[in-house]
Amino acid sequence: MPFHVFSQEDAWVYLTDKENVAQALANPISILTQEAIDRKMAHGVSIDSRDVPVNENYISQLKQQSGITVLAKSKWFNAVHVRGTETDINNLAALPYVDHIIFANKSLNARVEIPKNKFEFETARTSFDYGQAANQITMIQGDVLHQSNHTGNGMVIAVIDAGFPNVNTMGAFQRLRDNNGILGAYDFFDRNPDVYANTSSSHGTLVLSTMAGYVEGSYVGTAPDASYYLFRTENAPDENPVEESLWVEAAERADSLGVDIINSSLGYKTYDNANYNHTDADLDGLTTYISKGANIAFEKGILVVNSAGNAGTNGLNAPADAAGVFTIGAVDANGDYAGFSSQGSIFQPTQKPDVVTQGQASAVIWSNNNIGTANGTSFSAPIMAGALACLWEALPDLTNAEIMQLVRESASQYLTPDYTLGYGIPNLATALNQGLSLPEAENLQHNIQIYPNPVWHELHLKMPSTETNVQVIVYTILGKAVMEAKVFQSTTINMSSLANGVYLLKINTQKETITKKIIKK
Repeated sequence: MPFHVFSQEDAWVYLTDKENVAQALANPISILTQEAIDRKMAHGVSIDSRDVPVNENYISQLKQQSGITVLAKSKWFNAVHVRGTETDINNLAALPYVDHIIFANKSLNARVEIPKNKFEFETARTSFDYGQAANQITMIQGDVLHQSNHTGNGMVIAVIDAGFPNVNTMGAFQRLRDNNGILGAYDFFDRNPDVYANTSSSHGTLVLSTMAGYVEGSYVGTAPDASYYLFRTENAPDENPVEESLWVEAAERADSLGVDIINSSLGYKTYDNANYNHTDADLDGLTTYISKGANIAFEKGILVVNSAGNAGTNGLNAPADAAGVFTIGAVDANGDYAGFSSQGSIFQPTQKPDVVTQGQASAVIWSNNNIGTANGTSFSAPIMAGALACLWEALPDLTNAEIMQLVRESASQYLTPDYTLGYGIPNLATALNQGLSLPEAENLQHNIQIYPNPVWHELHLKMPSTETNVQVIVYTILGKAVMEAKVFQSTTINMSSLANGVYLLKINTQKETITKKIIKK
């Protein structure tokens, strides 16, 4: 019998990630036929990361490797079948996008290194390389929310700040722009719809980066898949009470647009004209114009997140003093109090600050697209705001007040709060678990399937089998009906003709009326 030498081996090369997963899942028609979507919908099968194609760039690079032939690919396994010598195949393990390798010849697998990072299909986890932003996200367990596939999808954040130069051109926001994640913008100070025109301050750009910035392998914000409105109300060179009024005006605009969260890294106490200054006693959460406006925003259902300020022992600024504001102080990378972070006092009606996150040496993206660090509660606040968007996405039935309380209760010193750290450093994994354990009402609200949200073209609705002849009406945020449909267990609504923005979906059944917020991109 002749002796055969098999120099070629077959193996499966498992890859680390896929491209634009969140975008694809938000717009399933980009990866599946309508027939496939209808079938999945009919059988209650979810669309997940397994439906997203393999990264073709990775495949092209594998084909260029010495001695390697690519024979097949699988999106379900995120794997590529290759053929080559044992040595050539094992050399693939050094490539940054290769997770692990399994040989068809099982005796060779003992020589393969332990996988660097298992790709978990079962839980449809979102895996990010946070780069320089890792510490500020993991400190509050924001990465756990992302791994649970809660990245801010469907949540709307208004950023009220001093200026947003280059957000419309920077590479760090390319992913945001590609996803149509900027729903609108306005410069209230200059009365200009071009919010990017004023370049006197890039503060808003840095603030936005901590939530929405994305640089592959180098930086990920806390809410990379949320949608944003950008509002300029602050004129950086001057300090004048008109800025309080403009802030309230912007908050009113945010309310009219259906915004979920306001992030404001602004605060007011002293002005260029000392006659306008607020006293410590004014910082009682009820006196200043801006704080009263912030409390109304809270009453309207908005989660208002504001920086505590950078005055240390000199105390808070307005509107951080307001009971309706979730006030964020700052710690360093080790979780220790940052000396510049404004402290609360007996003047505030509630414990301030509420919680703290990293604000000393926070990773930010500058307006020149470089990643660096900056100090201030200006950055601890949006880090928290983005994470809160992800938490609220996971717990959509809770109110703004309930979300705030869950986060307080999860924090490191909830039982012993103080004026420096408030309730301490939050643990959003704990908050999520606590929120999921809350009793849910047995009603239709929890059995309706609406996807994708945000929606690009077609919105799919699936009702429980007990519900037939359901009326669905799409309203603008101002209450104008723009679409109407009848639903018999399932239907598809074509929303491609509607302008981008926030809409309300009113679902009328024989027993109840349910309203859902929909984002059109």
